[in-house]
Amino acid sequence: MSSSHYRADKASVCRLSALTLALLSVGSTAWAQTTDNAGTQTRTLAPIVVQGQDAQSPLGPVDGYIATRSISATKTDTPLIETPQSVTVVTQEQIEDTGAQSLQDALNYAAGVRTEAYGVDSRSDNFRIRGASPSIYLDGLRTNYNYYTSTTRTEPYTLERVEVLRGPSSMLYGQGSTAGVINMVSKRPQEEAHHEIGISYGSHNRRQIQADLTGAIDEDGKWLYRLVALKRKSNTQVDYVRDDRWVLAPSLTWRPSASTSLTLLALLQEDKSGSTSQFFPWEGVATYNPNGQLPTNRFIGDPDWDRYNSKRRAIGWEFEHKFNDNWTVRQNTRFSKNEVDYRSLYGDSFTLPGGWAGDPINKRMLGRIAYGSIKNVFMASADQHLEGKFETGALKHHVLVGFDATYGREEERSAYDAPNYNGGTVPLIDAYNPVYPAYTPPSFSELPTIRQRDIGFYLQDQMRYQNWIFVAGLRYDRSTNAPDGGQDQTSTAWTNRFGIMYAFENGISPYVSYSESFTPVLGRTSAGSPYVPLRGKQIEAGLKYESLDGNILVNTAVYNLKEENRLVSDPANPTQNIQAGKTTNRGFEIEVKAKVTRKLNVLANYNYTDVDEQLEALPRHQAALWGKYQITGEEQNGLSAGAGVRWFGAFTDGNAPRTPSVTLVDAMIAYETPDWRLALNANNIFDKVYVSTCLSRGDCWYGARRSIVASATYKF
Repeated sequence: MSSSHYRADKASVCRLSALTLALLSVGSTAWAQTTDNAGTQTRTLAPIVVQGQDAQSPLGPVDGYIATRSISATKTDTPLIETPQSVTVVTQEQIEDTGAQSLQDALNYAAGVRTEAYGVDSRSDNFRIRGASPSIYLDGLRTNYNYYTSTTRTEPYTLERVEVLRGPSSMLYGQGSTAGVINMVSKRPQEEAHHEIGISYGSHNRRQIQADLTGAIDEDGKWLYRLVALKRKSNTQVDYVRDDRWVLAPSLTWRPSASTSLTLLALLQEDKSGSTSQFFPWEGVATYNPNGQLPTNRFIGDPDWDRYNSKRRAIGWEFEHKFNDNWTVRQNTRFSKNEVDYRSLYGDSFTLPGGWAGDPINKRMLGRIAYGSIKNVFMASADQHLEGKFETGALKHHVLVGFDATYGREEERSAYDAPNYNGGTVPLIDAYNPVYPAYTPPSFSELPTIRQRDIGFYLQDQMRYQNWIFVAGLRYDRSTNAPDGGQDQTSTAWTNRFGIMYAFENGISPYVSYSESFTPVLGRTSAGSPYVPLRGKQIEAGLKYESLDGNILVNTAVYNLKEENRLVSDPANPTQNIQAGKTTNRGFEIEVKAKVTRKLNVLANYNYTDVDEQLEALPRHQAALWGKYQITGEEQNGLSAGAGVRWFGAFTDGNAPRTPSVTLVDAMIAYETPDWRLALNANNIFDKVYVSTCLSRGDCWYGARRSIVASATYKF
């Protein structure tokens, strides 16, 4: 990547952002003062303006597990009870109590989320929601386009919360799958001072030190700061695969007035790791092999060549200005540069589905594939919108109008070599007694630089008439994929969203909603026309309940999700594809969060997922239960204990072996004082060896073994 290109791309987005701010800021006095939101239900919380209020902020800390407000589902501060769509919010306290070591761990107890879709994978946090993989966002902006090789795994210690928006969400976020969006919310500066440093030690010689410092810089609280830092040295459950990391996340907030704020957020992160995914064959993992079962710690790569090292540098800002009580303008911008060096020798489970193409009789010598990818990815994203509240007669409006733009540039060098029985030079390895043979890795070659340009315009209106709530939205997107030396491909799409809900006085809110998604499909038809995007359409009906004291939150939903324009073989010409494929997914979800007593907090969820046979299979049934009890003391001070159970039903992907059901048990115990928190977390406490999934293409993936971590945190 040339520095001139970098400067030009960055300058373009900066000019766009500056122009937007200028246009929206000019003439602030021209906005007429309108009637405020009088008549709203008394149980509906007002938007937080001053820190320290009892009302929750959709971006700030939450006491306990129950977040009652979210910003991801509407891009406005909206109570979950007034949002006609399935949303789950995982708070920082829940992340801490469950001992989450990754984003994947943080969502272990989130409804409708299949967290171990591909077992233990040190390269990426993989999820499946409603049959598809969701788009991952950080602070409302996309993190990457092309899966794991273009980004780093997010450190959960840097997050205030994680919000899961289930179902098609293109109306607000542009291109994406039918799964929806996972939006991570960074820790931001707080006016109330909080300082903590912590150390931890755990399984696989995991050693970690971390710090989180925040507070006001000046007496007036116009300047706030936060610094989150972490360093870790660790092994993993797979031999020769590290999990080393350091991360630094500083942020600064400037509040020149009560109506204006600007927050700068930066992130520096480096990971030194490898691939825990060995792509083992069916035979030896899920089915019989005369040599026994392959151990979960087995490494079949090259200790000197294999790696998954990444660097991330990001900086951005969040700007907000309130013209008055009813009109607000916001802008969110981020520039990021990701570098990934991925090299792996992994099992050839695909030449002969089930594996052992190189040793079909003895089934010890496993063929391997060599793959390398060195990527440099630059991304610039900006989202700006105007939020307004007004009335037309008895109808109250909460309007959002905005546009967003994302530019991504991906530069890649890749390497590939096949097993020695498939025309390559990669030698076989004894998977049951590995002696790592000498091997000359393949050389890397340049691939064409790919540029991705997305721009979208959206309009949303949240309307209220007495106890009736209506949500309607419309968006237009233009997405262009431009490879150097190739032909640009542009996709356009209109997406809609509608919802209707009735808010009963007792806290029950039934709803029905309709939402859409679109996903660009690269390539062209036999006639030379570009493929049209995949289109997803979902109808969801549900019921939400929030107790008047905010101590119980229930969300239930049933959905019917259809997708069309999938690529399938042309019956008239098997060498070509046509967009005639259609899929249908159906399901049911229920999630309960409750503060049962002052000392007992409970999370529970169950989901049924009926995935179309054309898609990668998932467990039809999945359930989880977590509870935390304050044994001694009050308000988290004292001794507390927690335990959880996660259950996944059996399932089969195509002609693959059946993936058995599994029940996993987690636990924690903690002692907390005003100054100290001492904790012991154990996930998969009984060290169950289990298979997360076996795919019809020929490979199986192990799930996470037992992990025990002891931690000590000092607060001052």
